[in-house]
Amino acid sequence: MNRYSTKALLGLAIILLVACVPAKEFRALQDKHQKSEAERERFSDENQALNVKNSELDSKVKVAQADVDRLLADSLRLSQEFKGLSEEHNGLKKRYADLELAQNSLLNSSVSETKKLLKQLQENQVELQRREDALRELERRLNQRKHDLDKLQSDLVTMQTDLESRNARLLELERILSRKDSVVIALRKKVSDALLGFEGKGLTVTVHNGKVYVSLEEKLLFKSGSWEVDPKGADAIKKLADVLAVNSDINVMIEGHTDDVPYNGKDQIIDNWDLSVKRATSIVRIILQNKKVDPKRVLASGRSQFLPVDAAKTSEARQKNRRTEIILTPKLDELLDILDNK
Repeated sequence: MNRYSTKALLGLAIILLVACVPAKEFRALQDKHQKSEAERERFSDENQALNVKNSELDSKVKVAQADVDRLLADSLRLSQEFKGLSEEHNGLKKRYADLELAQNSLLNSSVSETKKLLKQLQENQVELQRREDALRELERRLNQRKHDLDKLQSDLVTMQTDLESRNARLLELERILSRKDSVVIALRKKVSDALLGFEGKGLTVTVHNGKVYVSLEEKLLFKSGSWEVDPKGADAIKKLADVLAVNSDINVMIEGHTDDVPYNGKDQIIDNWDLSVKRATSIVRIILQNKKVDPKRVLASGRSQFLPVDAAKTSEARQKNRRTEIILTPKLDELLDILDNK
C-alpha cells in the first residue's frame, strides 16, 4: 500500500472514528500501529546501513593490514641497516684506537709522518662522527616506525573487534527477521486452514511486506450500502478470531474499503467514509466476541474509496474495490528491543 496515502488517510480517519470508537483508545492503537510501521522501516534501513558499514570496515581492515605489512618490511630493512652501521662503527672505533697507538709510537718520528698521521686521525674522527649521526638518525626512524606499527596494530585490533561486534548484531537481526518471516508464513497457513471453505468464494489470504492480508469481498460480508455482517461472513470472521485467540503475538487492523459511487443512504451514515469505518467496526465487534482476543491488539479504520485495488470505472473494478481487509502483523518487540539497545 502507498505510505503517503496511508498517513494522510489515517489522519482523516481519526476524526471520523470518534463516533464509533473512544478517541483516547483509538489514538493509542493508532500510535502503536504507526510506531510498529516506523520501526520496521527503521530496521530495514539500519540493516542496509550495517551492510554498507561492514563493507567499508572490511576495506579499512585490508588497507590497515597492507600498512602493517609495509611497516614490518621497513622495520626489518632498518634493523639490518642499523646492524651494518653498528659493525662499521665498531670497526672505525678499532681503527681509531690503532691509530692512537700508532700516533703514540711515532711521536718521536719525523714531523711529516706525524702530520700525515694527524690528518688521517682527523679524517677518521669526522667519518666516525658522521657514522654516529647516521646511527642516531636510523635509530630515531626505527623507533618511529615501531611506534607507528604498534598504533596501527592497535587500530587493527579495534577495527576487527568492531567488525565482529557488528557482524554478530547483524546476524542476530537477520535471525530474528528470518524467524519473523517464518511466523508470518506459519500464520498464513493457519488462517488459510481455518478459512479453507471460504477461499475462492470472495475471500483471499496473501502475504505482503511481512504481513498477512485477509481480503473479504463485499458480497461475503455485507449487502449493498449496509454495515450489518451477513451470517455466512460472520462465520468466517469467527473462525479467524479463533486463530487470533491462540496467537496472542499478532496485531490486527481491520480496513473498510468502498467503491467511488457516492453513498445515498440516510441515518447516521453520511458518506463512504462513514460506511467504510462502520463496516470495519462491525468486523471488530465480531472478532471481540471471542474473549481470548485482547481488544488492545485490534485497530479499526476506514479507507473510503481512496485505496482501490483497481482504478477502472467499470462494475467489475468497483466490485473488487468494495472489500474489507484484515491485516495481521506479528509483534516486533524483540526487534525493537535490539534496536533500542544498539
